[in-house]
Amino acid sequence: MKMFGFSLAYFLVILDTTVLTIALPDLRASLGGSLAGQQWAVNAYTVAFAASLLTGGAVADRYGAAWIFKIGVAAFGVISLLSAAAPHLGALVAARALLGVAGALCTGGSLALLPELFPDPAARARATGLWAAITGTALAAGPLLGGLLVDQYGWRAVFLLNPPIALISLLAMRRVRSPRGHRLIDWWVQALACVLLGLLAEALIDSSPVAGVSALVTLVVLVFVERRKALADRRPPFVGRRGLFAGRRSHAPVLPPVLPGGLLAVTWPELLAGMVANFAFSGALFVLTLFLQDTRHLTPLATGLAFLPLTLPMTVNPLLTGRLVARYGPRPPILGGLALLATGLAGVSLTDYLAPWLVVMGFGLSFVLPALMAGILTSAPTGTAGTAGGVLNASRQVGATLGVAVLGGLSHPLPVAAILTALTCACYGVMARARRTMPTVGSPGTAGLPAGK
Repeated sequence: MKMFGFSLAYFLVILDTTVLTIALPDLRASLGGSLAGQQWAVNAYTVAFAASLLTGGAVADRYGAAWIFKIGVAAFGVISLLSAAAPHLGALVAARALLGVAGALCTGGSLALLPELFPDPAARARATGLWAAITGTALAAGPLLGGLLVDQYGWRAVFLLNPPIALISLLAMRRVRSPRGHRLIDWWVQALACVLLGLLAEALIDSSPVAGVSALVTLVVLVFVERRKALADRRPPFVGRRGLFAGRRSHAPVLPPVLPGGLLAVTWPELLAGMVANFAFSGALFVLTLFLQDTRHLTPLATGLAFLPLTLPMTVNPLLTGRLVARYGPRPPILGGLALLATGLAGVSLTDYLAPWLVVMGFGLSFVLPALMAGILTSAPTGTAGTAGGVLNASRQVGATLGVAVLGGLSHPLPVAAILTALTCACYGVMARARRTMPTVGSPGTAGLPAGK
């Protein structure tokens, strides 16, 4: 019942990354707005989600995963009602940004709960596969439910689906409790991360040089502040003439350079793989939705049905992925999944028969994403699962934001996505082999996992 409860909440979070995409033509007819406005209706959620995930995981580690999870789920239900009542596009974009923050709390809490409920690494890997299968259903349900609701009731109906699901999740998790931790949170740096992602999305969507320069300046400030804090945390306390560092430590960096226990559970090869996978998926979904409805003149429901070959594999294949990760480690499913995703994108860009290649893309994604999450949660030391999962999910949502912003503005977006994914697959293979950043089965970081044959 507990597994069902927090998987259902993450179902909501993922559902809202895709369900509105199918409704964009109806949204444009109802509220007006340009292509950039439609992109912001999608990206306001993913920008706020990505920026808040870092702190969402840290907050769950600090104040208790169960408590933060419940706050996030309740807020998600309430803000969904506000989104459904939005009188104009600006109000909807603002509500979608608040939904992203609530979704980050849900995600940070649910990821931190997994190690608490499944302390054995092998059981945790299998549970992560089940969790990914349940939540992967949201990717299948998003376009289909969105199309059905929009056809019958209009775009506002897609948000009215969330409150009852949020209530069911809260009831299922009402008896779950979690201990508080000791991780510090730097709200100032979190605000900088939100500003950075917002400016970056604005620069890409509206081709604004001012936003681009501002994003670069914000990035420099963010890196400087994080670097200074990391150095201060390594400096021993002392009492100088003015007592500047007397007994002090800075707040914990938003991106901890090394997690405790000697395991770097979240590293840049895995972050790159997750970012590019979401870049390709979200960008392709946005582009293909506009193509199917504006060029082929399909109804929203027909568009949702057309995406089933892409999304259905994500409901069943994560179960197999969880078993593969438990037996062989995360690297083989990640490499195989990226290769399949690149192949599917290339096929979709070269032929009018979409369904077979969408199936290939769906299986590729269903290998990559659960393997990344299972590997990170298995290797994360006690008390850091929320933070580790938050960093990975943040990189994925940055990829989703960039995918909609970049691919939505290109004349030939899918070949670009295919080439980028293929290059990422090759780079990940080289980097993962050289650095071996994720522990494989039988290594000290995966004690308790069954040995592979």
